[in-house]
Amino acid sequence: MSDNITATQKAVKRSRQSWFSKIAGLFDRVKIESEVWDELEELLIAADVGVSTTQELIENVKRRVKSERLAEPTQVRAVLAEEMVNLLAVESQPAISNSAGLYTILVVGVNGSGKTTSIAKLANRLKNQGKKVILAAADTFRAAAIDQLKHWGGRVGVEVVSHQPGGDPGAVVYDAIQAAQNRKADVLIIDTAGRLHTKYNLMEELKKIKRVVDKYELPQEVLLVIDATTGQNGLAQGRHFTEAVSVNEIFLAKLDGTAKGGIVLSICDELKIPIRYIGTGEKLEDIAYFDAGDFVQAIFSK
Repeated sequence: MSDNITATQKAVKRSRQSWFSKIAGLFDRVKIESEVWDELEELLIAADVGVSTTQELIENVKRRVKSERLAEPTQVRAVLAEEMVNLLAVESQPAISNSAGLYTILVVGVNGSGKTTSIAKLANRLKNQGKKVILAAADTFRAAAIDQLKHWGGRVGVEVVSHQPGGDPGAVVYDAIQAAQNRKADVLIIDTAGRLHTKYNLMEELKKIKRVVDKYELPQEVLLVIDATTGQNGLAQGRHFTEAVSVNEIFLAKLDGTAKGGIVLSICDELKIPIRYIGTGEKLEDIAYFDAGDFVQAIFSK
């Protein structure tokens, strides 16, 4: 068994035990009857899959059951798993390449989403892959945020570029890009202030930070950190941040802390933004690449 699926199994343990084991249990019956679909719908919604995604998923499964003339519950369960994978398989840009030059990751998210810890996990993973990583402390609103990033930078063993609290976040990003290029860094990860997606002025400031990065025409991604325990509210966050700064990757933090891992399906189906990483625990090493097949296999494993 691969390390990635083992980590994924750890992350979805609570979801598997609470809801998805019941979903799997529906297909232990002798035959599929009409009430099974109603029960499946209730369980998927309870697992935070969301109403529209649940309905789409069930309709897709029903259509295949009919067209392929499936009667065995095990066959129907296999189709359900396949259709889940199809929903999750959102096309994404290639992971950080080995090409020369600086790659920037602008990390955004609401307060308390686990953004800074997620940055530390990502920096640690990239460093272990042989990348030279620099962090930019562009959350200048809170002195504690700068100190926290420096703390994590020290633990991981990567440089942190920062200014004084209250400074211009755009200036921090400018200096960090200059420093990263001068030091021949491979990856610059930019921490930004946690902000409510409904606060207009803060979202406008985030756009300014993005424009600073855009001026350099460097390969980049905008990574939104969503707390998996917030459930369907994560969809609203995704929509607002994407509108502001064109999010193209998601880090789903604290997946191990929720029993409603179905939010993963909603995010991919409704936002059409790929989940790149998942948080699998509290340690620096507790990060895994998101793989649709691994996820579905993990939530249905015994």
